[in-house]
Amino acid sequence: MANLEGIAGAYKSQRTALIPATYSSEGACINMNIPEYNSQAWDKLADAQIRWSTPVSSREIENARQGEWAIVLTPVKTVPRSWFGEVKGKDILCLASGGGQQAPILAAAGARVVSFDNSARQLELDELVAKQHHLELRTEQGDAADLSRFADGSFDLIFHPCSNCFMAELEPIWSECFRVLRPGGSLLSGFNQPFIYLFDRKAEENQGRLEVRHHLPYSDLESLTETEREAQIVKGEPLEFSHTLEEQIGGQIAAGFSISGFYEDGWSDEARLLNKYSPTFIATKSTKP
Repeated sequence: MANLEGIAGAYKSQRTALIPATYSSEGACINMNIPEYNSQAWDKLADAQIRWSTPVSSREIENARQGEWAIVLTPVKTVPRSWFGEVKGKDILCLASGGGQQAPILAAAGARVVSFDNSARQLELDELVAKQHHLELRTEQGDAADLSRFADGSFDLIFHPCSNCFMAELEPIWSECFRVLRPGGSLLSGFNQPFIYLFDRKAEENQGRLEVRHHLPYSDLESLTETEREAQIVKGEPLEFSHTLEEQIGGQIAAGFSISGFYEDGWSDEARLLNKYSPTFIATKSTKP
């Protein structure tokens, strides 16, 4: 697998391999190996020890063993414990939630956990915590849209925190989640509000103002200029995609789920100017009949 610098070089010069020369009439790049690129981008973020790549403490693991624990699907609010039921003895799939946080906590609480993530480095953080504390936790690297290595009805619960903004298509993810859950199982998901992608990120981050710039659905590959897109790839930043509520919530229903829980969340005014005006995240609990 090529490194991020190699990907950037391919983009700037030959536009081959991961970034072939396929563009829309407006000049947007529309053909790229998104899972592979984002896998490497998240490896880089894990090495930078961002918030979502900072393993939980030994105290948190010990508290979880005693039944005292809380984890998040979105940045701030903890998931209601009632959404989990009794986790001890459950088979849980932590989907795209590597980083040494949620999966180890659930394993310490007594669940049999599989952590499935596209980033090798995020998974290594889960493995590190599991090894340190002798937790029953298995890691698997792969694309969330392809869970074919798991048999039908393999899990009692899927924990899927905010991550599908890094995935171009949601329908196969919801379909696969439905397939690998047992009847009566639950899918807990967190995701961005789609309207956050209307606004120009540079104006918000650098000038402290909200400026409507983009149409929805948004895509880093299609909505940014070629110069902006090249700069993002050179920096090794993950590619993001907006998804409508019809895709997020309606997509779960179309896959066969019943929505049985819902809440909104924000972040901080420092992290997101929009936080002053509206919740920017949603969490859902969906049940397989």
